[in-house]
Amino acid sequence: MSTQTVPELDPKLQEYLNKYIDQRIVTAGREIYQALNKKVKGIEDRMTDVESKAQKNRAAIIASKGTLDMAYPPLLLATGARSMGLEAAIFFTLYGVQILKKNANLKVAPLANPAMPMAMPNLVGAMPGMTSMASMMMKSMFKKQSVPKVQELLDMAVDSGVKLIACQMTLDVMGFKQEDLIDGIEFGGLATFLEYGMGATITLFV
Repeated sequence: MSTQTVPELDPKLQEYLNKYIDQRIVTAGREIYQALNKKVKGIEDRMTDVESKAQKNRAAIIASKGTLDMAYPPLLLATGARSMGLEAAIFFTLYGVQILKKNANLKVAPLANPAMPMAMPNLVGAMPGMTSMASMMMKSMFKKQSVPKVQELLDMAVDSGVKLIACQMTLDVMGFKQEDLIDGIEFGGLATFLEYGMGATITLFV
């Protein structure tokens, strides 16, 4: 029985083949690592996206009215939420932007407002000076009960970390400029607030 012997390769050729095989192994290992790293990164991104959209202990409030009486609910609710450890944001849109104006002189109208402490006929409520009188009455009632002024509540909200967001579309429609509003607020559109509200456990429209 005859045996065949494998001829030895030229040393230089053998060295070249060894280097080529080593290089291919390193390259394949690198490609596998990069592919795995890409998959891990994709999973991490999806987890981050899910976590960002998950509901959190936060309150999302829309303030749409700019009268003295309607300025208090969103501000009191937001600062109250912060005192309980919740995140909070108020989106001021339409007439609600009036609350954010510098040196705002908010008023309450007695006309067609049967909930006023001293109900008065519409004919009387429409008389000149009645809006100012009703506003003075309400401010006096708040003062007697040691209720903070609107500006004080705004300062408290900013200091406590409440996000105050002014609707940019409303500013454009009403001809307001960003410098017309108080400091410490943000500016954004509906998408800004909706993104925040998607993760809220409490959503309110005032």
